[in-house]
Amino acid sequence: MAVASPPASNPAFHATPVHRVGEQIFDMVADIGDVGLFSALTISWLFRRRPKWSTLVPSFYAIGVSSVPVVAITGTFIGMVLAVQAHSQFAMMGLATRLGSVINISLVKELGPVLAATMLAGRVGSAMSAELGTMRVTEQIDALSALGTNPINYLVVPRFLACFLLIPLLTLMADFMGVIGGAVISTQLLAVDSFAYWQHSREYVGGMDLFAGVFKSFFFGAAIALISCHRGFHSRAGAEGVGRAATEAFVYSFIAILFLDLTIGIAWNAVYRSIWPQAGGLI
Repeated sequence: MAVASPPASNPAFHATPVHRVGEQIFDMVADIGDVGLFSALTISWLFRRRPKWSTLVPSFYAIGVSSVPVVAITGTFIGMVLAVQAHSQFAMMGLATRLGSVINISLVKELGPVLAATMLAGRVGSAMSAELGTMRVTEQIDALSALGTNPINYLVVPRFLACFLLIPLLTLMADFMGVIGGAVISTQLLAVDSFAYWQHSREYVGGMDLFAGVFKSFFFGAAIALISCHRGFHSRAGAEGVGRAATEAFVYSFIAILFLDLTIGIAWNAVYRSIWPQAGGLI
C-alpha cells in the first residue's frame, strides 16, 4: 500500500531544490493561465459593451499624450548613439555614406518599437499596476462590483484600448525622432555627405520595413496593458504588495515584449519570404 508523502506544511518535511523548482514552475504555469483568462475576459467585454468617453479620454491622455516627451527623447538619443557607435566601423570600410541606411532600418524595424514599448512598460505599465493595486487594497474594486459595475469593463478595457491604439503612434514618434537625431549627428558632427546619407536611406528603407515595426507595436501595447492590469488586480495587501505588483508588471511586460519580438519576427520572415522569395527584407 502506497504511503502518501508528507505535506510541505509539515515541519518534518524538508523541501529539496527539486521541490522548489517544481513549485516555481507550477506557479508560473498557473500565472500564465490566469493572465490568459484575464485577457479573454477583457476581450469579451471589449465587444460586449463600448466604453464611455468619460473613461476613455483620461486613459488616452495619461498613456498617449503624457508619454510623448519620454518617447521623443528616447528615440532621439537612440538615433544619435547609433550614429556615433557605427560611424567609425563604417568609415574604416569606406562605407560612411551608407550609415543612414543602417541607422534608419535598425530604428524602424527593431529599436524604435522595442525601446518605445520598454519605456512605456516602465512608465505606463507600472503606473497602471500601482493604481489598480491600490484600488484593490483599499477595496475600491470590490465596491464597484457591489454597485453593479464590472471592474474589468470599467477599469481595464479603457486602458487596454489606449495602449493598443496609441503605442503604435508613439512608435512612429520614436522612429521619426531617431531618424532626425541620427541624421543630425551623421551629417553635422561626423561630416557624412547629406545627399548620400538620405539617398542610401531611401534605397534600403521601404514602407514594409516601417509597417513591420508598427505591426509589432500593436502586440506590445496589448501585452503591456493586459499584464500590468492583471498584476494590479491581483495585488497583495499593503504597500509592499502594491510595490511588488508594479515591479512585476514591468518585468513581465519586458519579457513579453522580447518574446513577442522574437516570435513575430520569425513569423513575419516566413510569410515575407513565401510571398516574395526574391526579397531579402527581414523584420
